[in-house]
Amino acid sequence: MSPSRWWTETVGVIDDAIGAGTAMLLLMIATFVVAIAWYTFPGWVPRRLPRVRFPKRRRRPAPLPAEEAVATVEIDTLPTMPSGSLVTLADRYASEGRYAEAVRERHRAMVRELVERRIIDHHPEWTVTELAGAAARARPSLDAPLRTAGTIFSDIWYGEHPAEPGHDLRMRELSDELHRGLSSGGTR
Repeated sequence: MSPSRWWTETVGVIDDAIGAGTAMLLLMIATFVVAIAWYTFPGWVPRRLPRVRFPKRRRRPAPLPAEEAVATVEIDTLPTMPSGSLVTLADRYASEGRYAEAVRERHRAMVRELVERRIIDHHPEWTVTELAGAAARARPSLDAPLRTAGTIFSDIWYGEHPAEPGHDLRMRELSDELHRGLSSGGTR
């Protein structure tokens, strides 16, 4: 059977069954539905199709050098490095020109000294502002150096300002001022 004869017989059967007008109407409706589906394609497809998920293999991170291990300490535990070691690390970073890291370590050393002298308790969830406020309540003379140090730290680490040698020098001065303030009064 040739394609033209097959077409003629198929149209004849459809015409006998439902009529030519009704067949044309159904064909136009089907064309309209396909066009709408095509136009709105992403809207009617589910956002997440089910997929098979295989467990991920976790690689262990490479161990950090001892002086940089402070950054990976569990949140609820107090870092084991004394404030003097943090100051030494800050000096090393400053000598390498890594002033942002030096500012961070000097600030950590200041906080560690406050905890070591029992001026404040260890609260890792505190912001630098909350920390300065708690220390100022315990010793009002510590308010100015801690707030200034917190501002410098926040500007560099959260405000993404570039760190300069002057920032490290100012943090050294503030650390000395804090140390003098701690030495002049008793612990709580």
